[in-house]
Amino acid sequence: MIKSKHKGFAENLLFALNIFIIFLLVFGSAIVIPQWLQPVGRLHPLILHFPIVVLIMAMMLEFFRFKDRFKTEKLYHDFTTYLWLTGAIFAAFTAIMGLFLSKEPGYEGGTLQWHKWLGVSVVFVSTIIYWCRSAGWYNVKTARWGAGVVVLSLVFAGHFGADLTHGDNFVLAPVWHPEKDLVPLDKALVYKDVIQPIFQSKCISCHNPDKTKGGLMLIDEKSILKGGKDGKLIVPGQPQISMLLQRIHLVEEDKKHMPPAGKPQLTPDEMDLLYLWVKENADFKKKVIALPAKDSLRMIASTYLKPAEETEEKYDFAAADDKLIKKLNNNYRVIYPYAKESPALGVNIYNKSTYRPKTLEELSAIKQQVVSLDVSKMPVKDAELKTIAQFENLHTLNLNFTDVTGSTLKDLASLKSLKMISLAGTPLNASAIKQISALKSLAKITLWDTGLTDAQLNELQAQNKKIEFIKSFKDDGKPIKLNVPQLKNTALVFAESMPLELSHPIKGVQIRYTTDGTDPDSIKSPVFKPGVAINKNTNIKVKAYKAGWLSSDVVQFSVFKSTYTPDSISFIKQPNPKYSADGAKSLIDKDLGGTNFGNSKWIGAQNNIEIYMQFNKPADVHNVTINCLRNLGSQIFLPIGIEVWGGTDINHLKLLSNVTPPAAKKDEPVITVGIDCKLNIAKPINCLKIIAKNIQTLPAWDPVKKGPEWVFMDEIFLN
Repeated sequence: MIKSKHKGFAENLLFALNIFIIFLLVFGSAIVIPQWLQPVGRLHPLILHFPIVVLIMAMMLEFFRFKDRFKTEKLYHDFTTYLWLTGAIFAAFTAIMGLFLSKEPGYEGGTLQWHKWLGVSVVFVSTIIYWCRSAGWYNVKTARWGAGVVVLSLVFAGHFGADLTHGDNFVLAPVWHPEKDLVPLDKALVYKDVIQPIFQSKCISCHNPDKTKGGLMLIDEKSILKGGKDGKLIVPGQPQISMLLQRIHLVEEDKKHMPPAGKPQLTPDEMDLLYLWVKENADFKKKVIALPAKDSLRMIASTYLKPAEETEEKYDFAAADDKLIKKLNNNYRVIYPYAKESPALGVNIYNKSTYRPKTLEELSAIKQQVVSLDVSKMPVKDAELKTIAQFENLHTLNLNFTDVTGSTLKDLASLKSLKMISLAGTPLNASAIKQISALKSLAKITLWDTGLTDAQLNELQAQNKKIEFIKSFKDDGKPIKLNVPQLKNTALVFAESMPLELSHPIKGVQIRYTTDGTDPDSIKSPVFKPGVAINKNTNIKVKAYKAGWLSSDVVQFSVFKSTYTPDSISFIKQPNPKYSADGAKSLIDKDLGGTNFGNSKWIGAQNNIEIYMQFNKPADVHNVTINCLRNLGSQIFLPIGIEVWGGTDINHLKLLSNVTPPAAKKDEPVITVGIDCKLNIAKPINCLKIIAKNIQTLPAWDPVKKGPEWVFMDEIFLN
């Protein structure tokens, strides 16, 4: 009797749920789901697996119920009946929740309609089978057809549901991914052939006409520029305030990080491409080859494209080993494929403080594959051209602003494929004229601001008529903006004092500088002259001026004095494992991390960072400087407080300094900041404990609203 009552109630409930589903389908466009009921709709993906499993079990049993061995088996029939009833009821609940969820913003389009109608079909067909399966006309053929219809409805409803949640072709994507023809470089558009494929593979699954998460679609120019409910996605020309760049550079643990954790993440190249595209005004029509040949966006984009058909070069050497290339790539040297499916390699060497002749010598294992080498602004000497001459297939060489004098340029004469060489800003001597003439394979050479006179350049041109000489800027009568001055010092950390070395590639430029935090002007700020020495932590701002030219932008350099180095250093509170660099010793290795917190040089945490230092002999330390990062778009704040404790041992420490850095202001730029902590101390100490406190209560303007945020540091200097 009890079972009968329960069954009767369940059957009435199933009937009522079907009527309610029909009501929602008929009057759905006029129904508004109240906010308090939205959590019910969001249970849809949570419970949908239960009716799927139950209905599959019921269908399997139904398929075989007319077999002779099961025809008269009461337990078999009763169990199948209750499975059908249970599966149909939960399928109805799941469908109702899905209909509620579909009323929320962000769900629309054809995929949603297919998922909705197939989902309710599962309910209706399951209900019909349940009510009809006891009728006299219900036979084995009907049972199997009904089970098959339910199976197909479940499969296709699940397929379209997966597409809604995870993107098109989610189910078959791992095994079916047809190759796309690469677009030739000379025909490719920056947006259509480089940027849009990134959106397609990493973003469209949540931002398409069927699922506009956050009210945002990324399908065309209009929708991208429109943005979503949180505002504009990009501000052309201003990546530092573009929400797209802020979201993709958030740490992966942050809930606003995009793409969300657990989904395929952007590669470093893809992040760079998006940044450079926005920086160059997010042009939707521009061709890749319209960008300058050495433009970073063009160089990275070319690795995703097919070489220009009319200039595609064939190489008869084998590709280098991928593991070897990965091993040779590091923080000061980048090796990249010159084009897709090509064995040719390009090499870019930077960070002059780490440059040594060995940096080139280490590339001997891939000397056959290197066709392009960029060592601009590196302290390359004449003797190192012998090493470069070993790259037998080299056709492009950038020696701009190096220390080459030209006296050994003939060492490159063996490079039969060398077509282009650039020596701009390199102080060549008179003997370089004959040396250049020895390079018979050259088609183009850049020689502006090399110290060669107009007469010498004319002589070169007369002797080498097949070579295109780029001698100087073309004067169109309009003022040209000066590029920024360059810091020639190879190290930014010193022990006693450091002679300041500033230069500019254009002759006659006046460099003015400040060390008090103000921007240099053309009247009051001191003019830089050789002999200026720095003997303490200093932020140097410089600017270039020249009559008839527009002044340069202001550029800032930070240099640090480091008198003492502890004999041991360790963490009392560990940082986040993802941002732990090379352990605590990274904080005293004198290697600054720049502004890229993901380069494995920064220590980061969402709680306080506590460090313990010890000296074998007492040290007369009076100032502690902690170099920290501020990147508000990535939720990285300066510490809200820094405490420095010191004493004879860890059990006898006294508070020596308590510093509160200035509070963050909205839209402040990304920058590294050296925070000074003056110690109230009368005698040398044996140990130090440093506590960098993380922000917990965020300012009202912060988009995340909820703390804690991140604190990052890369170096600690003791003086």
